[in-house]
Amino acid sequence: MGKPELLELLAFHLGPLHIGATVLTTWLLMAVLTGLAGFGTRNLSVQTPSSLQTALEGAVLALQSAIADAAPGHAAQLLPFIGTLWLFIAAANLMGLAPGLRSPTGDLSLTVALALLVFVSVHWFGIRIDGLRAYLRHYLDPNPILLPFHLLGEITRTLALAVRLFGNMMSLEMAALLVLLVAGFLAPVPILMLHIVEALVQAYIFGMLALVYVAGSLQSHELSKRTD
Repeated sequence: MGKPELLELLAFHLGPLHIGATVLTTWLLMAVLTGLAGFGTRNLSVQTPSSLQTALEGAVLALQSAIADAAPGHAAQLLPFIGTLWLFIAAANLMGLAPGLRSPTGDLSLTVALALLVFVSVHWFGIRIDGLRAYLRHYLDPNPILLPFHLLGEITRTLALAVRLFGNMMSLEMAALLVLLVAGFLAPVPILMLHIVEALVQAYIFGMLALVYVAGSLQSHELSKRTD
């Protein structure tokens, strides 16, 4: 209970909206990531890259390669969104390790917002790359009678995406708390390592599912074009 109480002291109302601990933590995280991005890219050099620049370039290339494997030919277009999603969720999952903070992904409101962002991005990239008419037409393939099932699938996978991340992060924090209550502080290192590994795994799964949804949508459009 101590973690959320610290940020709740800073909570305020913006008109009818309550700005609570989850929103404040998310704003803090976005500010930190923006600052780190500015710091890491302020002195880029082609001739004499620093060790930090080399590490960042390696991370970007790894992300680009993973995206290219799932969505060939669209890595450059999808990298900013998918890469940012992976980075944000990983950092948000790890924020629970900071004293006085908790992982905002342990709040269903944030995971629903992230899932809705993925939902919108699937349609955005589909329309942007294939055009509105071609994108909407794929919902009628292979038979127009399947349209309700296509729409239902869009809704259910978005809900599953939100609930999966929320449930895993909430259960992780509850399990860590229970172990601490039973074993005291005799086993802080294993719990810390478990939290780090699980946080990174959940960020990877969420980002990969988002990538698969976007890539699957694009590939279905390309397949329908070949069959026309």
